[in-house]
Amino acid sequence: QVQLVESGGGSVQAGGALRLSCRASEYASRLAWFRQVPGKEREGVAAMYVRGHATYYSDSVKGRFTMSRGSDENTVYLDMSSLKPEDTAMYHCAAGHIASSDPLSPRFYPFWGQGTQVTVSP
Repeated sequence: QVQLVESGGGSVQAGGALRLSCRASEYASRLAWFRQVPGKEREGVAAMYVRGHATYYSDSVKGRFTMSRGSDENTVYLDMSSLKPEDTAMYHCAAGHIASSDPLSPRFYPFWGQGTQVTVSP
């Protein structure tokens, strides 16, 4: 059972930046960031294979968000810049072990953190 703890959320004005952190309790081959707004489906934002080289981004954040690994394999970051009000959401870190054809689909991630809130004001 992989446990995940996110941190780094907060409130910023549009155009600002935030860094989210996710710490996993043990190794997971895939880590990802998702976000959810009440009443809407969970949206995959970024995903990576921890020991690989590919990182995947949704079209809505490509060029503005960067997912990276920390100095150990159990920590990942999400650097968010040029934030927009529509980026406001609860951001969750997720972990999985099974390769999939859609790294941004939530159904391939059995382990989830509690989330950290990001609020972007106009």
